[in-house]
Amino acid sequence: MAIGALLAPVLEAWPGDEDRVVDAFRTWLTDAGWTVVPPTDPYTDLEAERDGERIIAEAKGHTSQPGIDADIAYGQLLRRMTAPGVSVRYALVVPSSALSHALRVPEHVRARLGIAVYEVTADGTVTSHGT
Repeated sequence: MAIGALLAPVLEAWPGDEDRVVDAFRTWLTDAGWTVVPPTDPYTDLEAERDGERIIAEAKGHTSQPGIDADIAYGQLLRRMTAPGVSVRYALVVPSSALSHALRVPEHVRARLGIAVYEVTADGTVTSHGT
């Protein structure tokens, strides 16, 4: 068994897991050519720009209530949809343990809202799950 698989439950249960998720997503965005910028809303977890596009991200770490936290995150993203236009994208970023909860919102609804779901594994790998 790989060391990452052995450490996953420990890492995701560690206090500050949301910071781990945000840091991994920040690194992934930067590696993909995005520039992290100060958020327009002080409660936004992360914002970045690339080629005239902006991404606004809400992140959640491992918690005892991942379903409720995913629902809250969707609400937080909806409140941040203040700038009309196709140049703004939205991201819900979650650890592997919360992915199934984040994906309960159907793909066609997430696509219409422009919300992509990103998974951050215990070893910091980021994977996009649609939109």
